[in-house]
Amino acid sequence: MKPLWTPTEEQVKGSNLTGFIQHIKQTYGQNLGSFDELYNWSLEDPDKFWQATWHYCKVIAGLQSTTVIEHREKMEHARFFPQARLNYAENLLWQQGSQDAIVFWGENKVKRHLSYDDLRSQAAQVANGLRTAGVQAGDLVAGFVPNCPEAVIAMLATASIGAVWSSCSPDFGVQGVLDRFSQVEPVVIFSADGYYYGGKTFDCTKKLKEIVEQLPSVKKTVIFPYAGGELPLGDIPHGTKWEEFVRENQGEQLQFEQLPFNHPLFVMFSSGTTGKPKCIVHGAGGTLLEHKKELQLHCDVKPGDKVFYFTTCGWMMWNWVVSSLACGATLMQYDGSPFEPDGNILFDYADAEGMTLFGASAKYIDALAKAGVTPIKTHKLTSIRMMTSTGSPLVPESFDYVYHNIKQDMCLASISGGTDIIGCFALGNPIGPVWSGELQTRSLGLAVNVFDEDGYPIQGEKGELVCTAPFPSMPISFWNDPDNEKYHRAYFDRFPNIWCHGDFVELTEHNGLIIYGRSDSVLNPGGVRIGTAEIYRQVEQVQEVLESIAVGQDWDGDVRVVLFVKLRPGLKLSEDLETRIRQIIRQNASPRHVPAKIVQVEDIPRTRSGKIVELAVREVIHGRPVKNLEALANPEALDQYKNINELKTG
Repeated sequence: MKPLWTPTEEQVKGSNLTGFIQHIKQTYGQNLGSFDELYNWSLEDPDKFWQATWHYCKVIAGLQSTTVIEHREKMEHARFFPQARLNYAENLLWQQGSQDAIVFWGENKVKRHLSYDDLRSQAAQVANGLRTAGVQAGDLVAGFVPNCPEAVIAMLATASIGAVWSSCSPDFGVQGVLDRFSQVEPVVIFSADGYYYGGKTFDCTKKLKEIVEQLPSVKKTVIFPYAGGELPLGDIPHGTKWEEFVRENQGEQLQFEQLPFNHPLFVMFSSGTTGKPKCIVHGAGGTLLEHKKELQLHCDVKPGDKVFYFTTCGWMMWNWVVSSLACGATLMQYDGSPFEPDGNILFDYADAEGMTLFGASAKYIDALAKAGVTPIKTHKLTSIRMMTSTGSPLVPESFDYVYHNIKQDMCLASISGGTDIIGCFALGNPIGPVWSGELQTRSLGLAVNVFDEDGYPIQGEKGELVCTAPFPSMPISFWNDPDNEKYHRAYFDRFPNIWCHGDFVELTEHNGLIIYGRSDSVLNPGGVRIGTAEIYRQVEQVQEVLESIAVGQDWDGDVRVVLFVKLRPGLKLSEDLETRIRQIIRQNASPRHVPAKIVQVEDIPRTRSGKIVELAVREVIHGRPVKNLEALANPEALDQYKNINELKTG
């Protein structure tokens, strides 16, 4: 097997990673000749590595820390840079002038450009509005917002005064928002009047009224016009227009509170498909340092670059991509459907604005392939140096699609981590080759390994993704978890003093990773562990199938594999199609992977960030209730999985 892409000598020399290796040599006299040597050194001497990262990535701090890691012997209690004082927003707003800080395109054809001076000025006005409203460091401010500049401005204003930001996208239902915000008790909520998606306009004000009425902690509801409707302020408790909220603060200077490294910055929510979402608290310093490392070293983001991720404000990739401002880059935002009207809008955006990093979900790439979109024929895309993909495993066929149909000369980085660490365990390496189906490398400074069921490290075999040493972006706590019981149970129950992430993976001969799915959705027919991604990879090659979901059904004292398929419009699951699906799975995976039952469905249930929900389907086919339907984007889809006759027979 040959790599799909290899960097040129010029690309290697000009990369941030090469500059970082030179910085380490000059600072510590350490000669590191390759990425693998750099990775190994980052684990062998974590104090020097994180110090080097801090200085090379130019973290701004009011007070430095002489200690890098304390309590390292007990992973979940470890703390980084304990004496440091800094402000996350200050690190994102260090640049001044007329250069674009944000470029925004909306599905409704609106285009906006905000300079760094604009962004700083508007953040100052909102920050002073928050202070006037009585918001203090440690209070929580919430956003029920589309992915637009106001969301970034409100977050930066919140962070500048030391308050905590948490957000949901406006497509969430009332109960879904309450399941999240009622736990964290926001004192201020920012919201748009509506949003656009798929050629339609959706009003948010009615949902907002219901939400705020059930949140007694809210003192102020700040609404900005986005969808062009009337703002019914009289109906919404504590309602005020954005322009009124900031009017008295024109010309105010932005002040940055200097706070501890672990001062809370974001509350992130788990998907909540098995109950109320966990409220995961991330610290300002750990978030900042991890994001700067990932963006500058693993994604080669430089000042002046233009960085984009297709995301909503309800997915951690929003928080991740906003941190590109800390690299001196321009943040590119898009709100709406990426397929409105024909699947080319994001590539139009890339060409028109000079996008350098293009990020999206694996599902989006698969949907492009199924729709026959071929940007390599219709767009230049000359500015793009890296494309990143996350949300689910990127299968080899999607790697091929990207290089054959989008662009050949770029680094394609499949990345993976999650809300739990507000970052990545595995991501790109701009000075190394791209191998089909593999995440290029483990994240620098993170002691990522694969364990078998008995807790022994393995390579070339499937096992549990673990991290065996502390890292800065571990959560500082769960909200309302004073004894850290929920936190410990979530990550440290399986292996003592080792983070077990819950992914079923393989460490390859290239020291990359292959992800086979979540451990809790691993299939176990006949006692053999099978990752669902192995099945999806084969099924996605069948042209008639748009998407699929596989679960294990308890049957006759064992577990059998059941595959549900969503076909192209107008098609029916025939005996011939079933046979072809089984043949391709048998030939390219194994007989164990072949589903015992294949059932056609009209829709696949998924979370609001686009991830399919195998656990929910498994519960439904066993007649058990799904605890939190509000976590799903399309909960009605689960009705198709109830009382299916084919699953009642052998």
